[in-house]
Amino acid sequence: MLIRDVDADRDAAACAAIYAPYVCDTAISLEERAPTPDDFAERIERITRTHPWLIAEDGDEVVGYAYGARHRDRASYRWATDVAVYVTPGRHRRGIGRALYRTLFDLLAEQGYRIACAGITLPNDGSVGLHEALGFEPVGVYRNIGFKHGAWRDVGWWQLTLPGDGDGDGDGDSDGDRPPREPGPPIRLAGRGA
Repeated sequence: MLIRDVDADRDAAACAAIYAPYVCDTAISLEERAPTPDDFAERIERITRTHPWLIAEDGDEVVGYAYGARHRDRASYRWATDVAVYVTPGRHRRGIGRALYRTLFDLLAEQGYRIACAGITLPNDGSVGLHEALGFEPVGVYRNIGFKHGAWRDVGWWQLTLPGDGDGDGDGDSDGDRPPREPGPPIRLAGRGA
């Protein structure tokens, strides 16, 4: 399996195809209409201006993707990022999501993010299990926040402290109450020699 940076022109259709069953057939995504490949290309272009987006390939087939995104608009949240991972249905439990996330977390930490947040529509034992296996801790639940497929849905929130300390010196030792360095531009795997 190869993990690489996304390319909107090359990967939008594959990402849309992976995501569509989560939108159309489940409440895992609270979107009501599956984004088209053009919608996905725009989404990729917008998100990759500030955050990494990764693709997992098995041979010539895209089998999953993961990305970071802005957590909230207020400035004091700028060291937090939302994260998401999607794997082709039928390819779960093969380490794809775990490999994508681990690589993504390293890039986000190197970029200067400190906290990763994941929202999971409940129930979703597979996603909860993946996130908790990677060290996420539950921090709360939005009750009856979304209505989809004829029912109100809860969304649980999980949080992970990213590797490193976010101050940019690589010592893993937080500098107390001093603000960490500002998050920088997105880190690309291609730029790291990976």
